[in-house]
Formats: sequence, C-alpha cells, structure tokens
Amino acid sequence: MKIQAAVSRAGRPHPELEELELDEPRSDEVRIRIVATGICHTDLYCHAGLGVPVPRPIVLGHEGAGIVEAVGSGVQSLAVGDHVVLSGASCGHCPKCRAGRPTYCRDAMPLSFGGARGDGTSPLSRQGERVHGAFFGQSSFATHVVASERSAVKVPLDLPLNLLGPLGCGIITGAGSILEAFRLQPGQSLAVFGVGSVGLAAVMAARVANASRIVAIDVAPERLKLARELGATDAITSNEAAAGALRDLEPFGFEFSFNTTSAPEVFTLATECLATEGTAGFVTRPRGEWAPNMTTMLASGRKLQGILGGSAAPQRYIPLLVEYWRQGRFPFDRLVHEFAFADIARAWDACTRGEVVKPVLRM
Repeated sequence: MKIQAAVSRAGRPHPELEELELDEPRSDEVRIRIVATGICHTDLYCHAGLGVPVPRPIVLGHEGAGIVEAVGSGVQSLAVGDHVVLSGASCGHCPKCRAGRPTYCRDAMPLSFGGARGDGTSPLSRQGERVHGAFFGQSSFATHVVASERSAVKVPLDLPLNLLGPLGCGIITGAGSILEAFRLQPGQSLAVFGVGSVGLAAVMAARVANASRIVAIDVAPERLKLARELGATDAITSNEAAAGALRDLEPFGFEFSFNTTSAPEVFTLATECLATEGTAGFVTRPRGEWAPNMTTMLASGRKLQGILGGSAAPQRYIPLLVEYWRQGRFPFDRLVHEFAFADIARAWDACTRGEVVKPVLRM
C-alpha cells in the first residue's frame, strides 16, 4: 500500500516526507495505522550519522502508537481494531528473551539499527528503490508500519493514543531504570542527572516508589522547575558547585544515581556522589574518554550499571505505567508537545534545541 513517511537521506537537515510502498504483513506481523509517534534523541543522532550507524535511506521513529488494521495468519494476541503501543525489536527465542528480558536480546542491536527485519528484508520501498525500515522494529515516522506481533503492546481503547507513543522508549527507559533495574525501595535516595523526558520519567517513577530524596540536576532552570512539580524533592543547577550541593543534601551519599547525559564530568559526579555500595546507572555512553576512579569504586563497593530500555519488558511495564497514569501518579502527558506530521522540520528543530521535552508527531 502507499504510505507517507519521513525519510532520512544523506545531506538533509531533517527527515522529509515522501510517498513509499509498504509490504503486506507477514504471518507473524501486523499492519498498524500510526496515530502519533514521539521523537527521541536516538532518532536525532541516527539521522545526523552520530552514535550507532544506520544505512540510508531509512525511515526512523521508534515511539509509535496506533490502531491495528491487518494481521498476519499466525498472529494470535492482536486483532483488527486493537490499539497498540510499539516497543523495540527482539528475536523472541534467545536466553534473555525467554527470561522476559527482551531489551537485552542477543540480536537487539542489529534488529534495532540494521534497517531491516532479521532476514535482511525491508518492508519499505520507493518506485523499486529499497528504503531501509524496521528501525527498532517499527520505523514509525510514517502513517502506517508493519511490525512484529511481539513488539506491539495492546492498550485499552479509551486511552489517548496521541500521548502513548513515548511509553515505548523514552518513558519506559526512565521509569523502568528506577522500578526494574534499580528496584528502588521506599526511603532510598536518588540523584538524576539530566531531566529531559528520560530523566523526568525517572523522577516520577522514584516518587511512585516512595524514595526519600529525589534530586534533579540539570542546566535548564525551566526543566528543574518541572522536575520539582513532578516529584523531585530538590533541584540543583549543573555547575562546578553541584558536587558540594549534593554532599550537603546527602552527606553519606546517594543509594542510586541515574545519568542521562554523555558528559564525562557528569559520569564522574554520578559515581562520586554515591553512598557505600551505591549504584550509578547510565543510559548513554560518555562523550570521549572516561574511566571511574577504580580505587574508590573498589574501596566503597560502588557499582556502575548500564541500562537499556529501563531493563523493563514492554508487555508488562507499559500497562503498569498506564495504570499509574490513570491513578494520577505518573503524569507523563505533561512532557508532551504535539506537532503535525507535516511540521516535522519544526518538531525536529525544537527537539534539537531542547525547546520541548518530548515532541510528538500527530499523523
């Protein structure tokens, strides 16, 4: 079928809309009409050729939400008309997938960034030209996608689909890191470095978990203000005085720190602010060379923990976060700023400049 998609091609400042052809779903796939999709910094980096390389031309986008329009012959858990949130791709049969840990699937990286299904095919083309698709198993900068059944999380029909896409990546990454990766307990303390959408999701999750102290650290005053409104007990401007301010708040250190930035100096501060046997979680790589003080790490029993997708199984955690939202305990909708799909250039620029927390494209 003919669809509209935002295609990333070399030399373009942002993805641009084109008419493409989309294959029919295979036996284990569904076709979904996308209602809305978030823009994530991973999309920005991949379009710019930074971070993990992706083939060109490609349709990016990996925070899609929409309505099932067609199902393959082998699909059992979804039906036409179901509302779904799309999550990342996984193989379904490696040890981590079988253990319910799909974010650490053996094939997660090639399935997410390879621009193709596991067998090397793409569901997208343009007048015979191959266009790479299946980015994170979806390529949701498009009016329609074909995705694996296991990547689509069914949600209740009364929920606002235009808000839900970011649950599939940015929001589950921040919240899952606190609730699943850290298993933060009531009364424990947390320092969050960088309060964009991932960091703010972590702040809200820490409030749900009844942390005793939740400190937000960022360079942007307006984001620190929002962090306080969403549950942070304290807010600190990220500068040379931040280390002292953190020590004043928790003289014995924090049980957890959560770093969403790539600044080497922040990686250092996120480890140095820890208590004995504390854990420093991170979701990005440091920019340039960095290493912790291994003598201090050893002597204090501190730990570094890399986290992908919040270590959270989407089929379990997306419904959980939705329920917290219904209860008024997890207001992630306050992060969303909507743009028309045709206005993707303005949305892209707003995300790049940090003018909005979570841009969402409405199809």
